[in-house]
Amino acid sequence: MPVIAAQPYEFDYPAGKLALVVIDMQRDFVEEGGFGSVLGNDVRPLAAIVPTVRRLLDGFRAAGLPIIHTREGHRPDLADCPPAKRARGRGKLGIGDSGPMGRILIDGEPGNDLVPELAALPGETVIVKPGKGAFYATRLGHLLETQGIGHLVFAGVTTEVCVQTTMREANDRGYECLLAEDATESYFPDFKATTLAMIRAQGGIVGWTAPTDTIVKALR
Repeated sequence: MPVIAAQPYEFDYPAGKLALVVIDMQRDFVEEGGFGSVLGNDVRPLAAIVPTVRRLLDGFRAAGLPIIHTREGHRPDLADCPPAKRARGRGKLGIGDSGPMGRILIDGEPGNDLVPELAALPGETVIVKPGKGAFYATRLGHLLETQGIGHLVFAGVTTEVCVQTTMREANDRGYECLLAEDATESYFPDFKATTLAMIRAQGGIVGWTAPTDTIVKALR
């Protein structure tokens, strides 16, 4: 079986049965004027990983392996957004409100698009998720099952929220999960560092972590 050098120990996977899941690299979270910056966050650390995520995408594309992109977004009528979620934060603007990039976290609005450098190519799957985890109320589980994929590499934002939530969902469903350490980011550096430690603690209780270049080299 192919092997990727990782922590806490080597990550192996069946040849051809590894997929990349890129979580929520969308304008609302990564660019100035999006939801992330409206909440008062410094989006520059998230924008800085775009070239690294692109290297990871290019590595999977060159290897001919499946790629899945997610976007956190809701229907225009907000029927799939629980009131408790919309009420969180108590900021000046919330989910569904009009912001600099259109209605915030609404599918089809400019801010909900993936950043241009990481746009999905034909044949790559884009899943719009109403929650933090990518398995909740989506077709992700069915898609992976039909392709016989049980091993996943993760990238995207934010490390401690949507990325970790999806990894834990995947772990509970029996998937083996590897997080690309430098292709994920948080608005809070301490949160990222703690999440990486949590993921690989106790012999990989949630999964593995490895640098992007190590992953791409192994795919070659």
